[in-house]
Amino acid sequence: MTQIVKCGLIQTSLACSVDEPLETIRSANLEKVMVYLDQAGREGVQILCLQEVCTAPYFCAEQDTRWYGFVERIPDGPTVRLMQEQARRHRMVIVLPLYEEDVTGIYYNTAAVIDADGTYLGKYRKNHIPHCAPGFWEKFYFRPGNLGYPVFATAYAKVGVYICYDRHFPEGARALGLAGAEIVFNPSATVAGLSEHLWKLEQPAHAVANAYFVGAINRVGVEAPWNIGQFYGQSYFCDPRGQFLAMGSRDNSELVTAELDLAMIRQVRNVWQFYRDRRPDTYALLVQP
Repeated sequence: MTQIVKCGLIQTSLACSVDEPLETIRSANLEKVMVYLDQAGREGVQILCLQEVCTAPYFCAEQDTRWYGFVERIPDGPTVRLMQEQARRHRMVIVLPLYEEDVTGIYYNTAAVIDADGTYLGKYRKNHIPHCAPGFWEKFYFRPGNLGYPVFATAYAKVGVYICYDRHFPEGARALGLAGAEIVFNPSATVAGLSEHLWKLEQPAHAVANAYFVGAINRVGVEAPWNIGQFYGQSYFCDPRGQFLAMGSRDNSELVTAELDLAMIRQVRNVWQFYRDRRPDTYALLVQP
């Protein structure tokens, strides 16, 4: 028995110069996203995920308080409200990554999850925050997440979120599986270099180890303030066997879609009994600081 869910990923380049006012950048990026969101609606996408901090450039390549101006409240900010309207319009679940303000001066790299009727279901805050040269000064902008690894029971599937650098850590990926995730989305901003080799290894490995689907999103192009590398796109879906189902281009803004058969999760878990054969009693070392 099949349980098909059509899912989509939006990968885009920055919509205008970073020298524009922040509100102009935000509006231009959202306008560009809306083109692909409307396409997703026409094509019957049921669950859609946008890229990391989707209203902004990847500003963490420098330490500048100007970029704090991109923060907004979740769920009370304007972008969440806009996407709630779009979710209702298209009967589409939307995973919406934003730069979140909790209180003044306390900011997170966050993804809101909106159900197909527009209901705000909750949020995931990126847990693993890099801070290293060159160009990843994220602790200047984000506190580590404090909401654990929630799984959201949407209209179409149980959805988990892992954001960018999180993907290098298998512990949270396993936690999402244990919590019942059927699809895990990883919105990212990652550039050519060492990470490109890992891009097609780590997340299919998480999919195999945990027997769920993964949707991995990356932006495209070269943008300021990150001027030392190219975002290489290649957003993709992979299945619980680690097989690629769809992959975007390296250079183009586009919507990437795939039909995920959730029945495969049970089929794979019936063969590979990784959950049955876990030995938590032997893993104490993994949680030692």
